[in-house]
Amino acid sequence: MSVREGRNVPLRTYRNTMVDSTDAVRAGLIPLLPRLRRLARALAGQAADADDLVQTVLERALARAAQWRPDAPLDKWVFAIARNAWRDELRARGRSQNLFVPEAAAAVVDEGASARPADRLALAAALAALPPDHREVVALVLVEGMSYGEAAEVLELPVGTVTSRLARARIALQAHLGKDA
Repeated sequence: MSVREGRNVPLRTYRNTMVDSTDAVRAGLIPLLPRLRRLARALAGQAADADDLVQTVLERALARAAQWRPDAPLDKWVFAIARNAWRDELRARGRSQNLFVPEAAAAVVDEGASARPADRLALAAALAALPPDHREVVALVLVEGMSYGEAAEVLELPVGTVTSRLARARIALQAHLGKDA
């Protein structure tokens, strides 16, 4: 798989120096940007929050580049940073605050989809209605195409927990969107 695809990019192994790690992470982040943006949109539900999350993730990844192991997939490391950054943001906002925009202004998860705009808005609203732990699993498995095992690694959960959360999220999405979804 090439660096351009941005998926499980096995970059060259560098000596454990700060300069080499930063260069390797910087080079690997560029092809990951579209996937990171999709994940951020799925987690945040609102475009402005997603943009802020992507910026935070990029800053943290570059600042902590020396912590990345070159033998580990960069996308999993970056997605874990995104997940943790979003959880930090949710904690900072407090649970009493409304975190999502109204259904009419819902952000579109997949801008390249051929679905009608109304269908995309309905899907975005249904995703926003999911609990954060279910939305994370949906974003990683259904949107990003990760295996259950890969998602479990990123989320630091057992595979069975990922499977059950995804099953419950699918049921909730289908209930929200209707049986034809």
